[in-house]
Amino acid sequence: MSLIAAGTSCPDNDPVSPDGDLRAGTWGGENVAVMVEDTTVHVHIGCTNGDFPAPIVVDAEGRFSVAGSYVLRAYPIQVGPSLPAQIAGTVEGRRLTFTVAVNDTVEKKIVILGPSIVTFARDPRMGPCPICDRRMKR
Repeated sequence: MSLIAAGTSCPDNDPVSPDGDLRAGTWGGENVAVMVEDTTVHVHIGCTNGDFPAPIVVDAEGRFSVAGSYVLRAYPIQVGPSLPAQIAGTVEGRRLTFTVAVNDTVEKKIVILGPSIVTFARDPRMGPCPICDRRMKR
C-alpha cells in the first residue's frame, strides 16, 4: 500500500512526496521540532539539536532510519562536539513519531531521545530552550 494512497485527498498537503520522501516544511510538537529542508533535516528535542541528510525516504509502511550528527548540549551555548546519531521513526498521516539515538563518544554511552511526536505543517511549542532560527531563513 502506498503512503500517498493512505494519506489525505490533497497531494500537496501530504507530508510524504510521491517519491516517498518527507516533504520540506516544519513538523512541530511539544518541545520538539523537525525542519525538513532540501538537503538537511534539522531536529530539535528540548535543548538539543542535530542534522540528518535529506531527503529522508520512508518505506511502504512509513518507516525510516538515517544516520547523522547530534549535539546533546546546545543551549544557551553549544558545549561539546557534534556526535554520531541515528534518527528512526514512522509516518502515519500527518504525524511523525521518532527516536534519536546518539553515540555520546565523550561519555562513552548511547543516549536515546524520544520517542517524540510531531505534526506536519504545525509550529513547534518550545519550552525554555528556543528553536534555532533556521526556519526563518527560508
